[in-house]
Amino acid sequence: MRAADSNILIRIVTGDDAGQTEVADRFIEKGAWVSTLAVAETAWVLRTGYRKNAAEVAAAVRMLINHEHLVLQDSDAVEAALELFQSRPALGFSDCLILHLARKAGHLPLGTFDRGLGRVEGAHKL
Repeated sequence: MRAADSNILIRIVTGDDAGQTEVADRFIEKGAWVSTLAVAETAWVLRTGYRKNAAEVAAAVRMLINHEHLVLQDSDAVEAALELFQSRPALGFSDCLILHLARKAGHLPLGTFDRGLGRVEGAHKL
């Protein structure tokens, strides 16, 4: 199976470049694996580069989770991170994903200097 980088995911989500979107769609049509890092980077690019709000970022991540041609690494952790992000968007999707990957790996508490994240179960504010 092929793998897709975040720039492929950005084209699929935004469709902002018709030519690249068509190439991206063709690239993944037989299936593509997506790392958790690529999902996190996609969320970050949407938030910072495209100025998408939290609801729009969440919708994009949901689209990737449900995409018929994409297989997300640790999809259960991505799903749990999305749920946390939707309930507490100020945390940022990446922090939510880091926490849920640590939880899945059995490595809690997650130490952080982030006050918001430190209030979430499984995290420890230092």
